[in-house]
Order: sequence, then C-alpha cells, then structure tokens
Amino acid sequence: MAKVKSVYICQNCGANSAKWIGKCPSCNEWNTYVEEVVEKGDPAKTSWRDTDQPTVKQKPVNVKEIEKGAERRLVTKDAELNRVLGGGIVAGSLVLIGGEPGIGKSTLMLQVALSSAKTKVLYVSGEESQQQIKMRADRIGVQSDNCFILSETSTQNIFGQIKEMSPQVLVIDSIQTLHTNRIESAAGSVSQVRECTSELMKFAKETNTPVFLVGHITKDGSIAGPKILEHMVDTVLHFEGDRHLTYRILRTVKNRFGSTSELGIYEMQESGLRQVSNPSEILISQRAEDLTGVAIGATIEGNRPLLIEIQSLVSSATYGTPQRSTTGFDSKRLNMLLAVLEKRGGLRFSAQDVFLNVAGGIRIEEPALDLAVCASLVSSYHDVAISEKVAFAAEVGLGGEIRAVNRIESRISEAEKLGFNEIYVSKYNVKGLDLKGRDIMIKPFGKLREVFEDLLA
Repeated sequence: MAKVKSVYICQNCGANSAKWIGKCPSCNEWNTYVEEVVEKGDPAKTSWRDTDQPTVKQKPVNVKEIEKGAERRLVTKDAELNRVLGGGIVAGSLVLIGGEPGIGKSTLMLQVALSSAKTKVLYVSGEESQQQIKMRADRIGVQSDNCFILSETSTQNIFGQIKEMSPQVLVIDSIQTLHTNRIESAAGSVSQVRECTSELMKFAKETNTPVFLVGHITKDGSIAGPKILEHMVDTVLHFEGDRHLTYRILRTVKNRFGSTSELGIYEMQESGLRQVSNPSEILISQRAEDLTGVAIGATIEGNRPLLIEIQSLVSSATYGTPQRSTTGFDSKRLNMLLAVLEKRGGLRFSAQDVFLNVAGGIRIEEPALDLAVCASLVSSYHDVAISEKVAFAAEVGLGGEIRAVNRIESRISEAEKLGFNEIYVSKYNVKGLDLKGRDIMIKPFGKLREVFEDLLA
C-alpha cells in the first residue's frame, strides 16, 4: 500500500513544508504555499515502461575507458531552429520552449512536426482538440504523412500510445496541462509539472528520443512551474516578441549541446512563421528621405551580426519633469548616455523630453549600440539628419571616450555587404585591422566630441 501524505508546496520555487507558512524562506514570496496531496509510489517504476520489466543497473566506468562518439543530430528544414539548437536536434534531448501567450509557440512546433517528412513525429496537445490543430495545419499549408496528432493530458495514456507507434520525435503542448496518476494534485501544480517532466526525461534518455516541451510563463516573464524544471531539461528556449508586431526571436537561455548566444528570427504571417535569413535588411526601414533622429548601429546577436535602426525624438519638456521613454533599449543605460552627452558634449537634455525606439520590435542590450544611440539623440537635438549610408559600432564610456567592441570585423563586413559607405568605430579597434581593399570607409575616433564635430560638419 502506497503512503499518501499532504504537503504544502511553494508555487513559485517548489520548496515544500509540512505546514502552511506565509512567507517562503527560499524565494521570499508571500502566500505562495498551496496544499497538495502527494502519493509516494515505487520510484523505480515509471508509467512509460512496463512494471514487470527489470531495471537495468548501470555500472561505473573509468572516464578513460568511455568511448567518445559523435552527437547524432536530426537536421530539420527550419534553419533558424537548427542554429539555435547548435546544429540540429540531438537524440535523447529534452527541450523546453517558453513564451508569451499567442506568440507562436504551438505554430512553431507544428511547423517543425509537419516539415519532418522522413521523421515520425507525435504531437501531443493538452490544450487544443484535433480539429483545432487541423485548422492550424491547413493554414500553414504543409502536408505530412509522418505527423500524428494526439489530444491527451494523462501521461499513462500518452506513453501507451508511444509504445504502439514508437515516434522518433515527441512534442508536448504544454507541460502544464499534463497529469500523472502517481500524484494526486491538480494539473499545472508544482508536483505535477515536476513529476511529468521527470517521466518524460527518463523516457527521452532511455529511448534516445528527442522531446520538446512547450511551457507557460508567469507575469514576470519566467517559465511557470518550479525552477528545477529548467535544470532538468537539456535546452531552454525563449520565444520572444510583441504580439502586435510581425517579428519573433527564438533565443537560447540554456543549451548543453551548443552555444547559448545563438538566436533565430522569424516573421509571423498568415501562413505561419517565415524564417528570416537576413534580418538586417528587414530591421532597417526603407526611407524615402533623410530623417532626423535616426542612426544605424552594428550589433552582434549570438554569432550573427545585425544592423539595427535606432530612432529617437528630443523635444522641449511640456511639464516640469522631462520624460524618458524607451522601447527595446535599457532605460538606465539611456539615462547614463544622456548624462554623458550633457557633461562631456555640452548638450542640455535636462529640459528635454527624450523618446528612444529600436525599430523592428526587438530588444537589444549590447553596449556596442551606445554610439548609435548618442548619434541618434544628437541628430534629433540639432535637427540634423544623418546619412542613411552611415553606421556606428562603439561603446561610450563615462568620460566621453569611444571604447572598443568585440568582433569589429564582422560588424564592418555586415555593413559593407548591405551597402553602407561609412562606419564610425573606436580608434582602439583599428589596431591590426586591414583597412585597405574595402568598399566602406572606416572612421576611427577616440572622443565623443570628435564624432559629433565630424557628423555635424
């Protein structure tokens, strides 16, 4: 007879207590403890494996005797997803994808399932019926003979279907809707999410089947459920973007099989998500005439150089306190750059409203955009337009100095490929840099004031 007991579990961090307490000692959140009934079963038995099947005991092996094998990866037709995962889907990996409601997580996973023509994919949905998924598949417009849809929330029933059809890839949408009979708490609770993920992890590792988990997020942007959920999986991806804009970014937060600095860019269309192979051309708007307050910055996202358009508007403050508003850029860093411009550049922003926007609806936090932001602000302040063929790539220090940034050659090459004539960089970046034979003029500077004198000349 299994022992049944009731415990109080924090819904924010997963800590448990024998009695209810108001403030969680682990995460310091208030009123997050909820009573859950936990049933302790045999930990050696899982719902995906037959109960009468003997458990294979692993023996320790000397690290020198372990043979190094190449990673078996499944390369999908989605080049952006392959890049984010480090070159493809690793066999036996557990991938967690989180994002805002309606951002396109289910659409992305269904597109991957439909595009895998030679791979048998089981798409399990606990939120939508088979007819609803069929409607989305018809909208995407891709036909597949190896994509199977299952609307189910019980892990016991899911593993029963897995034993019958033996899929090569499993997609769970979403992990918060699943429940197992081993735990008596409600679906979506900390205990259910943790136990269901544990069962799926054992299934993935012991059968070498890659599993994708779609996860909900909380109001503060973190993935719902216990924090241990992100530690259990191999890869954590965040699908970001504004629902009211067309562009989406698939960003890597954790990856045991590749770099965590990669990202993929998509464009949401009526027929689904379209891969954006050259985002710089899309993120830079086509202007019919020169506009003030617009500057182009060269940034690096992952291993990919991007040209980003920075837009700013500086106007006289109508009220007593000037406004500072940013979209896609760190507001604290903007305040720092405004202080530098006022102290080192002699510009009076203390009586001006400042509005800053990163075009395309994406968020960039790299310091290499500092010079582009300053140039955009000065352009709007003096009402002087900057040529659309000029780019910037440098960090600005508190002393008004122009600091060097990494991978300057990649930034220059990207600007040169897109037809820019000039790029402003730090003079400390040009040491050892081949300046000959390029179609773009490289302008090195050491002080912020020197850059503005050259721009406004």
